[in-house]
Amino acid sequence: MTPTLYGIPNCDTVKKARTWLEGRGVDHVFHDYKKAGIDRVSLEQWCGEHGWETVLNRAGTTFRKLPEADRADLDQDRAITLMLAQPSMIKRPVLDLGDRRIVGFKPEIYEAAFA
Repeated sequence: MTPTLYGIPNCDTVKKARTWLEGRGVDHVFHDYKKAGIDRVSLEQWCGEHGWETVLNRAGTTFRKLPEADRADLDQDRAITLMLAQPSMIKRPVLDLGDRRIVGFKPEIYEAAFA
């Protein structure tokens, strides 16, 4: 399976991940949330694997600009609803390797995944 990198093209962390993959000749598909969106099934899978607290990017400006009522009392279902409505709230990038996903980018974790 060809890995899929999910993210937003202008995100610095996504750029680093893409550069890392391309620099090592790793064929991959890029899935742009802004153009292609994301489906509930994928988000449920990622949250089941890593926890919604990891998948939801609470440090980003999109999340911080939400009204307090939308940020309060979050659970997995509410977090997924927020991420579906505004995919820029998803932690970036998510690298789907088929048998598992990596959330975020750390060179050493990518190195181990492709060793």
